[in-house]
Amino acid sequence: YENTNVCHSCGHHLRLSAQGRLASLLDKESWQPFTQPVKKADHLKFKDLKKYSDRLKVARKATGQRDGILIGEGAIKGERVTLALMDFAFMAGSMGTGVGNGIIQAIEYACVEKTPFMIVTTSGGARMQEGVLSLMQMARVTAALKTLKDLRLPYIVLLTDPTTGGVSASFAMQGDFTFAEPGALIGFAGPRVIQQTIGATLPKGFQTAEYLYEHGMIDGILPRSEQRTQLKKLLSTLRMPSAFRQ
Repeated sequence: YENTNVCHSCGHHLRLSAQGRLASLLDKESWQPFTQPVKKADHLKFKDLKKYSDRLKVARKATGQRDGILIGEGAIKGERVTLALMDFAFMAGSMGTGVGNGIIQAIEYACVEKTPFMIVTTSGGARMQEGVLSLMQMARVTAALKTLKDLRLPYIVLLTDPTTGGVSASFAMQGDFTFAEPGALIGFAGPRVIQQTIGATLPKGFQTAEYLYEHGMIDGILPRSEQRTQLKKLLSTLRMPSAFRQ
Protein backbone atom coordinates (compact mmCIF):
# COMPACT_ATOMS: atom_id res chain seq x y z
CA TYR A 1 0.00 0.00 0.00
CA GLU A 2 3.01 2.33 0.22
CA ASN A 3 4.43 4.06 -2.83
CA THR A 4 1.34 3.45 -4.94
CA ASN A 5 1.00 7.02 -6.11
CA VAL A 6 3.74 9.26 -7.45
CA CYS A 7 3.77 13.03 -7.86
CA HIS A 8 4.60 13.73 -11.47
CA SER A 9 6.11 17.12 -10.66
CA CYS A 10 8.64 15.99 -8.05
CA GLY A 11 8.77 12.20 -8.46
CA HIS A 12 8.12 11.59 -4.77
CA HIS A 13 5.82 8.84 -3.58
CA LEU A 14 2.69 10.49 -2.22
CA ARG A 15 1.52 7.85 0.23
CA LEU A 16 3.10 6.58 3.40
CA SER A 17 1.82 4.16 5.99
CA ALA A 18 1.03 5.68 9.38
CA GLN A 19 4.19 4.08 10.77
CA GLY A 20 6.23 5.50 7.91
CA ARG A 21 4.74 8.90 8.61
CA LEU A 22 5.78 8.70 12.25
CA ALA A 23 9.36 7.93 11.27
CA SER A 24 9.37 10.80 8.78
CA LEU A 25 7.82 13.42 11.04
CA LEU A 26 8.75 12.84 14.68
CA ASP A 27 11.95 12.85 16.69
CA LYS A 28 13.38 9.40 17.11
CA GLU A 29 11.87 7.51 20.05
CA SER A 30 9.62 10.44 21.00
CA TRP A 31 6.36 8.73 20.01
CA GLN A 32 4.12 7.73 22.91
CA PRO A 33 0.99 6.04 21.53
CA PHE A 34 -2.35 6.23 23.32
CA THR A 35 -4.31 3.07 24.03
CA GLN A 36 -7.61 3.30 22.23
CA PRO A 37 -10.59 1.53 23.87
CA VAL A 38 -11.84 -1.49 21.97
CA LYS A 39 -15.42 -0.74 20.99
CA LYS A 40 -17.97 -2.38 18.75
CA ALA A 41 -17.66 -1.21 15.15
CA ASP A 42 -20.22 -3.19 13.15
CA HIS A 43 -23.34 -1.64 14.69
CA LEU A 44 -25.41 -2.15 11.55
CA LYS A 45 -24.37 -5.76 10.82
CA PHE A 46 -23.58 -4.48 7.35
CA LYS A 47 -22.89 -6.76 4.42
CA ASP A 48 -22.14 -5.98 0.78
CA LEU A 49 -20.04 -8.50 -1.16
CA LYS A 50 -18.48 -9.31 2.22
CA LYS A 51 -19.46 -8.81 5.82
CA TYR A 52 -18.11 -5.58 7.31
CA SER A 53 -16.82 -7.60 10.25
CA ASP A 54 -14.75 -9.68 7.82
CA ARG A 55 -13.38 -6.57 6.10
CA LEU A 56 -12.29 -5.25 9.48
CA LYS A 57 -10.47 -8.49 10.26
CA VAL A 58 -8.57 -8.30 6.97
CA ALA A 59 -7.62 -4.64 7.49
CA ARG A 60 -6.52 -5.26 11.08
CA LYS A 61 -4.36 -8.18 10.07
CA ALA A 62 -2.79 -6.27 7.16
CA THR A 63 -1.96 -3.13 9.16
CA GLY A 64 -1.59 -4.39 12.70
CA GLN A 65 -3.93 -1.61 13.81
CA ARG A 66 -7.35 -1.67 15.44
CA ASP A 67 -8.69 1.00 13.07
CA GLY A 68 -7.55 3.62 10.57
CA ILE A 69 -6.14 6.10 13.08
CA LEU A 70 -3.02 6.28 15.24
CA ILE A 71 -2.99 8.74 18.15
CA GLY A 72 -0.36 9.73 20.64
CA GLU A 73 2.14 12.32 21.73
CA GLY A 74 5.52 13.06 20.23
CA ALA A 75 8.02 15.77 19.45
CA ILE A 76 9.06 17.57 16.29
CA LYS A 77 12.62 18.83 16.80
CA GLY A 78 11.92 19.03 20.50
CA GLU A 79 8.50 20.68 20.22
CA ARG A 80 5.78 18.75 21.99
CA VAL A 81 2.64 17.94 20.00
CA THR A 82 -0.40 15.68 20.30
CA LEU A 83 -0.82 13.87 17.02
CA ALA A 84 -3.44 11.90 15.09
CA LEU A 85 -2.47 10.09 11.90
CA MET A 86 -4.96 8.59 9.48
CA ASP A 87 -3.84 5.54 7.51
CA PHE A 88 -5.00 4.99 3.94
CA ALA A 89 -3.96 1.34 4.20
CA PHE A 90 -6.86 0.72 6.57
CA MET A 91 -9.94 0.52 4.34
CA ALA A 92 -8.77 3.49 2.25
CA GLY A 93 -8.51 5.71 5.31
CA SER A 94 -12.29 5.70 5.62
CA MET A 95 -13.85 7.55 8.53
CA GLY A 96 -15.87 5.39 10.88
CA THR A 97 -16.69 5.53 14.57
CA GLY A 98 -13.28 4.14 15.51
CA VAL A 99 -11.53 6.94 13.64
CA GLY A 100 -13.82 9.57 15.15
CA ASN A 101 -13.32 8.20 18.66
CA GLY A 102 -9.56 8.20 18.22
CA ILE A 103 -9.39 11.80 17.02
CA ILE A 104 -11.64 12.97 19.84
CA GLN A 105 -9.53 11.10 22.39
CA ALA A 106 -6.41 12.86 21.10
CA ILE A 107 -8.12 16.28 21.17
CA GLU A 108 -9.26 15.72 24.76
CA TYR A 109 -5.69 14.82 25.75
CA ALA A 110 -4.37 17.99 24.08
CA CYS A 111 -6.94 20.03 26.00
CA VAL A 112 -5.86 18.54 29.32
CA GLU A 113 -2.13 18.76 28.64
CA LYS A 114 -2.37 22.16 26.89
CA THR A 115 -0.45 21.01 23.82
CA PRO A 116 -0.95 21.86 20.16
CA PHE A 117 -3.00 19.29 18.28
CA MET A 118 -2.01 18.15 14.82
CA ILE A 119 -3.68 15.73 12.44
CA VAL A 120 -2.27 14.16 9.29
CA THR A 121 -5.18 13.35 7.01
CA THR A 122 -5.55 10.79 4.24
CA SER A 123 -8.96 9.38 3.46
CA GLY A 124 -11.36 8.28 0.79
CA GLY A 125 -14.21 9.70 2.89
CA ALA A 126 -16.93 8.27 5.10
CA ARG A 127 -16.98 4.52 5.77
CA MET A 128 -20.09 3.40 3.96
CA GLN A 129 -20.40 0.22 6.04
CA GLU A 130 -21.25 2.35 9.09
CA GLY A 131 -23.88 4.46 7.34
CA VAL A 132 -25.05 7.58 9.18
CA LEU A 133 -22.81 6.69 12.14
CA SER A 134 -19.84 7.47 9.94
CA LEU A 135 -21.27 10.84 8.91
CA MET A 136 -21.87 11.70 12.57
CA GLN A 137 -18.10 11.74 13.09
CA MET A 138 -17.92 14.97 11.08
CA ALA A 139 -20.03 16.73 13.71
CA ARG A 140 -18.49 14.96 16.70
CA VAL A 141 -14.92 15.88 15.77
CA THR A 142 -15.95 19.44 14.89
CA ALA A 143 -17.55 19.82 18.34
CA ALA A 144 -14.38 18.52 20.00
CA LEU A 145 -12.31 21.02 18.02
CA LYS A 146 -14.51 23.81 19.40
CA THR A 147 -13.25 22.90 22.89
CA LEU A 148 -9.67 23.12 21.62
CA LYS A 149 -10.42 26.54 20.13
CA ASP A 150 -12.06 27.78 23.35
CA LEU A 151 -8.80 26.98 25.18
CA ARG A 152 -6.81 28.93 22.55
CA LEU A 153 -4.82 25.82 21.64
CA PRO A 154 -3.55 25.59 18.04
CA TYR A 155 -4.91 23.06 15.58
CA ILE A 156 -2.56 22.14 12.73
CA VAL A 157 -3.57 20.07 9.70
CA LEU A 158 -1.28 18.35 7.22
CA LEU A 159 -3.28 17.19 4.19
CA THR A 160 -1.78 14.23 2.34
CA ASP A 161 -2.81 12.23 -0.70
CA PRO A 162 -5.73 11.75 -0.91
CA THR A 163 -7.93 13.77 1.48
CA THR A 164 -11.49 13.59 0.22
CA GLY A 165 -15.15 13.10 1.11
CA GLY A 166 -16.51 13.76 4.57
CA VAL A 167 -13.02 14.25 6.01
CA SER A 168 -12.26 17.15 3.66
CA ALA A 169 -15.78 18.47 4.26
CA SER A 170 -15.22 18.79 7.99
CA PHE A 171 -12.19 18.66 10.28
CA ALA A 172 -9.54 18.49 7.54
CA MET A 173 -10.36 22.05 6.46
CA GLN A 174 -10.89 23.58 9.90
CA GLY A 175 -7.28 24.01 10.96
CA ASP A 176 -5.81 27.21 12.32
CA PHE A 177 -2.86 26.32 10.11
CA THR A 178 -3.45 24.07 7.12
CA PHE A 179 -0.66 22.64 4.99
CA ALA A 180 -0.49 20.02 2.26
CA GLU A 181 2.09 17.80 0.63
CA PRO A 182 3.03 18.52 -3.00
CA GLY A 183 0.73 16.92 -5.54
CA ALA A 184 -1.81 15.71 -2.99
CA LEU A 185 -5.40 15.23 -4.19
CA ILE A 186 -7.68 17.30 -1.93
CA GLY A 187 -11.40 17.74 -2.46
CA PHE A 188 -14.87 16.44 -1.73
CA ALA A 189 -15.98 14.48 -4.79
CA GLY A 190 -13.40 13.26 -7.28
CA PRO A 191 -12.61 15.32 -10.39
CA ARG A 192 -14.22 12.76 -12.71
CA VAL A 193 -17.50 12.83 -10.77
CA ILE A 194 -17.56 16.63 -10.74
CA GLN A 195 -16.80 16.86 -14.44
CA GLN A 196 -19.56 14.40 -15.29
CA THR A 197 -22.02 16.26 -13.04
CA ILE A 198 -21.45 19.78 -14.33
CA GLY A 199 -20.65 18.78 -17.89
CA ALA A 200 -17.62 21.03 -18.15
CA THR A 201 -13.86 20.64 -18.38
CA LEU A 202 -12.14 21.34 -15.07
CA PRO A 203 -9.14 23.68 -14.77
CA LYS A 204 -5.68 22.17 -15.05
CA GLY A 205 -4.45 20.89 -11.70
CA PHE A 206 -7.91 21.12 -10.14
CA GLN A 207 -8.06 19.71 -6.58
CA THR A 208 -4.29 19.43 -6.23
CA ALA A 209 -2.46 20.96 -3.28
CA GLU A 210 -0.92 23.51 -5.63
CA TYR A 211 -4.32 24.59 -6.98
CA LEU A 212 -5.72 25.02 -3.48
CA TYR A 213 -2.72 27.06 -2.40
CA GLU A 214 -2.97 29.35 -5.41
CA HIS A 215 -6.64 29.97 -4.58
CA GLY A 216 -6.12 30.65 -0.88
CA MET A 217 -7.59 27.44 0.50
CA ILE A 218 -4.48 26.32 2.39
CA ASP A 219 -1.59 28.14 4.07
CA GLY A 220 1.31 26.39 2.41
CA ILE A 221 2.79 23.35 0.71
CA LEU A 222 5.32 21.36 2.70
CA PRO A 223 7.56 18.81 0.97
CA ARG A 224 8.61 16.05 3.34
CA SER A 225 12.19 17.33 3.39
CA GLU A 226 10.94 20.61 4.90
CA GLN A 227 8.12 19.45 7.18
CA ARG A 228 10.08 19.00 10.40
CA THR A 229 11.92 22.30 10.04
CA GLN A 230 8.85 24.36 9.15
CA LEU A 231 6.64 22.74 11.79
CA LYS A 232 9.34 23.31 14.39
CA LYS A 233 9.34 27.03 13.54
CA LEU A 234 5.57 27.20 13.80
CA LEU A 235 5.33 25.25 17.05
CA SER A 236 8.11 27.23 18.73
CA THR A 237 6.42 30.50 17.71
CA LEU A 238 3.10 29.32 19.10
CA ARG A 239 4.78 28.39 22.36
CA MET A 240 5.79 32.01 22.98
CA PRO A 241 3.72 33.71 25.75
CA SER A 242 2.14 36.21 23.36
CA ALA A 243 1.26 33.69 20.65
CA PHE A 244 -2.34 32.68 20.01
CA ARG A 245 -3.78 35.13 22.51
CA GLN A 246 -6.35 37.84 21.96
